[in-house]
Amino acid sequence: MSAKTILTFLFLISLSVVVVLCLRALPKPASTETTPARPDILVAAAALAPGTLLRAKDVVWRQIVGTGELDQILRSRGVGGAPRAELDQQVRAEVYGAALRIGVEVGGPITRGALVKPGDRDFLQIVLSARARAIAIPVTTSGASTGLLSPGDRVDVILTQTFKNDPPLARRSVSETVVENLRVLAIDAPETKPVSAGNSFGRTVTLEVSPEQAESVNVAAELGKLSLTLRSITAVEAPTASPPAGFAKKPDIKPIWAGDVSPALGEAISPSKVAAAEQSTVEVFHGTKAVMVKPQ
Repeated sequence: MSAKTILTFLFLISLSVVVVLCLRALPKPASTETTPARPDILVAAAALAPGTLLRAKDVVWRQIVGTGELDQILRSRGVGGAPRAELDQQVRAEVYGAALRIGVEVGGPITRGALVKPGDRDFLQIVLSARARAIAIPVTTSGASTGLLSPGDRVDVILTQTFKNDPPLARRSVSETVVENLRVLAIDAPETKPVSAGNSFGRTVTLEVSPEQAESVNVAAELGKLSLTLRSITAVEAPTASPPAGFAKKPDIKPIWAGDVSPALGEAISPSKVAAAEQSTVEVFHGTKAVMVKPQ
């Protein structure tokens, strides 16, 4: 083998080594396959006692560590690891308004086995406080909308009455707070059948009451229409003295009459009554004689 051939062979080998090294030094293209993001798990945002009615503030999503269990509530992530917001609607329908069978510590997972939902046989037995009762009342749709309420909220019950038998206009209607600071346990769906004339009761709300409050609410339901007003969360969750909120004696709350809302009603007089007053006469007896006198 000639020297020229050997040099050519060595040159080709050296060139091959250089090409290989250059190719290894080039940046590698990004892989089209990405590792799927870990799903989120629903956990307790604070320590939750047994019987707690779950609301949005009670739970939070955390990215799962390790492998999740079958009974846990998970939320998968979409492209780029972004949370799938559409799954929140499903979770709300499954979790919000349900009660916990057992207590859950802070950061503890919310499992399906720990939930009991309205309509389940043991729901009220789990959610009711000691010595409490549950009462379902029809709530007028023309008053405070029950669409603003969720299980776990606290409300006041307001009774509105309209009196007949021709009372004074200023005293014909009255509204008053019957019971205060009751916990909402469940809200039934509105009736799908047409509402008859004069019937504005479209929803049924289940409330937690004491035995005495249950009697007051039952009487109020017979007297007139009931509506609910939502209490502020700051007023609800502020520390209260014994007995607990919802069972304290109702403070002295004055009723609001029609004349208090509309002072014009106090000045209004029926035209028929005015005419009757002008035409009426009084019979006055003087000895054996009767004299008809028209009042001034």
